[in-house]
Amino acid sequence: MKRVMIIGGSGSGKSTLARMLGVITGLPVVHIDPMYYTSGWVQRAPEETHALVLKAAAQERWIFDGNHSRSVSDRMARVDHFIFLDIPTYLRLWRVLARTIKYWGRPRPDMAEGCPERFNWEFIAVWVGGYYRRSHARDVAVLDGAPAHVKCYHLKSRREVRQFLSDVVAEYG
Repeated sequence: MKRVMIIGGSGSGKSTLARMLGVITGLPVVHIDPMYYTSGWVQRAPEETHALVLKAAAQERWIFDGNHSRSVSDRMARVDHFIFLDIPTYLRLWRVLARTIKYWGRPRPDMAEGCPERFNWEFIAVWVGGYYRRSHARDVAVLDGAPAHVKCYHLKSRREVRQFLSDVVAEYG
């Protein structure tokens, strides 16, 4: 395991799983959200975000947490492990609400400095509630189109994520 890509809907546990895998494997964790935003929730230009993602993906070892459809094929060409967290909407919504409360007024560990956690109805509606309508089919297509050399995981529940982590611990102990 040298390069791992994790995708899924908002609140699916991408950042949490990436951090846990980083501890187990010693691989550096790359969070995509800070590549989208600068301080004060200012969104970067798409070209700047894309360049930052490609620069990070060019590194030799990483766990890449996050969706960025424009760079999926570039990252997929380099990964050896791909994880699709296909977690139900109700659980993702619960997780987003819980992290909002937990980090209220301060940045999450996987977010850009100067971007304090806040409640955002549009985010909830579009990125949590609208995931299956907007992005799920695309993520399934990424999984289905993975190159033969990539070890793929389609995790659909907390139990499956726990079992995956247990298997990684057994392998990397």
